[in-house]
Amino acid sequence: MASTTSNGVINKPSNHSVGETVEKLKSVLRDKGMTLFSFIDHSGEAEKAGMKMRPTKLAIFGSPKVGTPVMLAAPRIAIDLPLKVLVWEDSQGRTWVSYNDPEYLKGRHVVPDDLVKNIAGVGTLVQEVVE
Repeated sequence: MASTTSNGVINKPSNHSVGETVEKLKSVLRDKGMTLFSFIDHSGEAEKAGMKMRPTKLAIFGSPKVGTPVMLAAPRIAIDLPLKVLVWEDSQGRTWVSYNDPEYLKGRHVVPDDLVKNIAGVGTLVQEVVE
């Protein structure tokens, strides 16, 4: 499955609707023992404010055991952690899953090479969700 990268963000097309992709994401996070810290339904909140927005939902998740060493080594990365995955629908009705490229975060925050693995698993997780 192809992915695109733009400004440090990786975009992967999903084989599922936004709702199905979100449910699959929640299930994968649960199965991997990750903590879902917050879930933001941007389109749902827009609707409450009287505006229409294509389905757009953000999951904020991670593992303090894995993320804390990264933040100890590179404190500014805390602005980008916990990890985030955006599930959204484009104007053609296609579902996409977007997340920060771990290599981009490495360079942005000067994360030591040996700790990049702590945040790089997001790519594998997203691949499992979009299939």
